[in-house]
Amino acid sequence: MIKFIIVVVLLLLIFGGGTKMVVAGGAKSLNMADRLLGPDGGARLLLGDQPYGNGPRQMLDIWVPENAGADAALPVIVFFYGGGWDSGDRASYGFAGRALAQKGFVVVIPDYRLTPKAHWPDFLEDSAAAVAWTHRYIGGLAGDPDRIALMGHSAGAYNAAMLALDPTWLRAAKSDPSVIRGVAGLAGPYDFLPMEKGGLADKAMGKVMPAEKTQPIHYARGDAPPLWLASGDEDTTVRPRNSQNLAAAIEKAGGSAELRIYPAMGHTGIVMALAGPFRSKGPVLAEAADFLRGVTGRRIAPVEQAAQ
Repeated sequence: MIKFIIVVVLLLLIFGGGTKMVVAGGAKSLNMADRLLGPDGGARLLLGDQPYGNGPRQMLDIWVPENAGADAALPVIVFFYGGGWDSGDRASYGFAGRALAQKGFVVVIPDYRLTPKAHWPDFLEDSAAAVAWTHRYIGGLAGDPDRIALMGHSAGAYNAAMLALDPTWLRAAKSDPSVIRGVAGLAGPYDFLPMEKGGLADKAMGKVMPAEKTQPIHYARGDAPPLWLASGDEDTTVRPRNSQNLAAAIEKAGGSAELRIYPAMGHTGIVMALAGPFRSKGPVLAEAADFLRGVTGRRIAPVEQAAQ
């Protein structure tokens, strides 16, 4: 009964909160709900609080399939959470790490610097440093350094897209931009000029000139890694046109971009659908995992199938 009451309260918090609730305190509630009601087993935290740089926000966690040994060579997903570039922490996104690890991936979830202490391009530099660290060390941590893809939600999808489209960031991190096999973006802002005065994007990057430098669509190119761009048709926080416009620009340039618009889903719902209790909201996890398996090379069986 106590567990049931806790779960009910969590559900009320999650569904009653807005975007800020989910990406900050709400993500913690969602993570707890996933631990209580999500699938048992299939994933474990291999490494927590691992520095990838010298700053206090330059830390990451690594999730792996439950039975994965250190000498495994599994495909790797670096997952960047959202939060408007001013909130979020990796511990609250264990539900994403568990979900993708249960599908057979090694999952790296880094923190990155946030406003108001940091601004563009600090969070991009951190994101690139996390990917560079992953490429350098994941080979001894159950992952295959030659099969790395990125995934993110909202501001995290922006970070992932910028790393994939503009080689500047990984080169500056002393890594090779070609290590990125593909990007799965959930409700990402990719084409959002003019910025809303005083809004989250304006606070994070509004002083950058020219403003086009901040826009992923500005770097659309035909030889970019494949993109899977998903959005909910009821998203009023980051409107679906961001994904639609970037997909169209990539395709016009001769590249590969798959667009997925989920009906009756909003900005928070699309990331909530990764968590066990909410996967009925839409096949976000299954379809993202299918794309990520494809771009990371050989196809792998999900953990639940491989165990049978």
